[in-house]
Amino acid sequence: MHNLLQMTPESRVAFARLRERHAAKLADRFEPRDAEMFWLRAERWFEDARRPFLALYGDRDDATVQADAIFDCVVDGYLARPEPLRLLDLERQLTPDWFERPNLIGYVLYPQRFAGTLNDVQDRLDYLRELHITYLHVMSLLKPRPGENDGGYAIMDYRSIAPELGTLEDLRALTTALRARGIALCADLVLNHTAAEHDWAVRARRGDPDYLDYYYTFTDRELPDAYERSLPEVFPDEAPGNFTFVPDMAGDGRWVWTTFNRYQWDLNYRNPAVFREMLAVMCFLANQGVDVLRLDAAPFLWKRMGTNCQNQPEVQLLIETYRALMRVVAPGVIFKAEAIVPPDELLHYIGVDANAGKRCELAYNNQFMVNLWSGLATRKATLATAAMHMAPRLLLGATAIHYVRCHDDIGWGMSDETLRQIGEDPQAHRHFLNAFYTGRFPGSFARGDYFQFDPVSGDARISGTTASLAGLERAIEIGDPAELDLAVSRILLVYGLILGRAGVPLIYMGDEIGLLNDPSYRDDPEQAHDSRWLHRPRMDWTKAARRHDPGTLEGRLFQGFKRLIEARRAHPHTHNFGLFHPLWSDNVHVLAFARHRQDGHLLVLANFSEHAQSVQGDLPRHAGLTGALTDLLGGDGVTDPSDRIRLPPYGLKWLVGNGRL
Repeated sequence: MHNLLQMTPESRVAFARLRERHAAKLADRFEPRDAEMFWLRAERWFEDARRPFLALYGDRDDATVQADAIFDCVVDGYLARPEPLRLLDLERQLTPDWFERPNLIGYVLYPQRFAGTLNDVQDRLDYLRELHITYLHVMSLLKPRPGENDGGYAIMDYRSIAPELGTLEDLRALTTALRARGIALCADLVLNHTAAEHDWAVRARRGDPDYLDYYYTFTDRELPDAYERSLPEVFPDEAPGNFTFVPDMAGDGRWVWTTFNRYQWDLNYRNPAVFREMLAVMCFLANQGVDVLRLDAAPFLWKRMGTNCQNQPEVQLLIETYRALMRVVAPGVIFKAEAIVPPDELLHYIGVDANAGKRCELAYNNQFMVNLWSGLATRKATLATAAMHMAPRLLLGATAIHYVRCHDDIGWGMSDETLRQIGEDPQAHRHFLNAFYTGRFPGSFARGDYFQFDPVSGDARISGTTASLAGLERAIEIGDPAELDLAVSRILLVYGLILGRAGVPLIYMGDEIGLLNDPSYRDDPEQAHDSRWLHRPRMDWTKAARRHDPGTLEGRLFQGFKRLIEARRAHPHTHNFGLFHPLWSDNVHVLAFARHRQDGHLLVLANFSEHAQSVQGDLPRHAGLTGALTDLLGGDGVTDPSDRIRLPPYGLKWLVGNGRL
């Protein structure tokens, strides 16, 4: 096979030995054609899996035994893949840029709060198709522990659906319906930890030595105290520290590593059995019809004394090994990194240099999100512009998830270096944003709340829906039509910016109709301690029913979203294959960037001020665009470069024209 030429000599020998060990016993399990396809894929991705596997586990005496067990898991996953999904694999192999195209429009929802059960979500798919949604992230699908469960992210069973949502049969029915509509399903896979009630944890609690090694457990505080000296706290208010004492564990009790909450036990990926268990879970979910696996809490997977135990090199090796093996089982399935880290660190989750294309295909662009909110508060585009100039470029075969809000809080993760570059004190700027978005700063339009506020340092994160943070809640409270107009414009501005960039734009449930904060969580004892439930309101279908009436608030927003989405879908400029060109304009209130492709060029201009603004008329020329320019959003174009380009309050332009690469 020609793929052998891509291997090192050592890998060629290792692959030949693997075939010798397994070919005979697999002969009865495969149809001849399946066997040919399987071995072709295994050969193609063998080098990409073997190298990181050896770096992780190669020094073990039982490395070959562990590799064979993992190979058996891959075989089982491959054989269990349903025929419709195998055809989808082939389709995506023929169109490998399927997740980089402008027509991939994302939507994220809690199924319980969007509709009810998975069957109820299926009944609402026509609503999503109105928005041209082709990527649906359904959060918290899997069975969590009862009671408090970190919003569904404390998983008790990876092979069962949350009981209130339905059954595995319902999930398969939903994925079938989604495929029929051309919608890819993204599901969360919590890799770092399980619930304390998971079967593995139950066995560990009983003292089973095999399962004790699935977790980090300690008989005394010596090692936990040593680790704590360099560990931050994720939830300092509700879950201080990183270790929890379990008094009935293995007889006399043990300390368990619990990065997030006392009931979320961190898994030990130094144990290859844990790696294999999670690989089997990946195969299982992929074979239910999941198209995108969101690798939750990925930065925390490897622990090392003296560090913050985040973003360790072994995390990338784990992802790389999983990525190669899953390309044998289900090449149509892609990975999304849930890694809210600085841009330079984020590149390692995508893969750079020799590792390009070997890790995650998707990753969240947290920097752009926080810089958008900073821009709305300051009315300035300087931070976003500077950050875009400093950000590393993603490579082909991978792209960013651009978002405005999500189910989580907003942590002000902008770069200190970038803030200083534009003359801002990092701590003072973050304190200003916290005051602004909780409505405590004079003149603020926002209605948000603190999450994990530290009264000593003044540090905090922010909770709140897009609409409430953008001023809609306040405008309704004071009954001011002009303020309401500005709030609508702010929402459409920030969504117009994520839709105007390459990558996958992600709409958070209800933003398209302006859902406000839901303070009722404070009456629920399981939620009252967690202000993030403020921005997890239930979908209001009464409001959604007004989406077709342009005279209503919901109609203005929904039709505004549709206009932006349809403009994006109709033109090639936001395909990931292209050049990104951030620009400095002569106006601090206006953000400017360009996209260059052989088949078209796009200049995006965005006014972050509630006052009309303008930029120099020759800015398009500096962006490489020439000739008369047309606004894809229906506004005034540009015909005379000597004229200034004018933008109304919170105005947005997508200008296209001729140009050069």
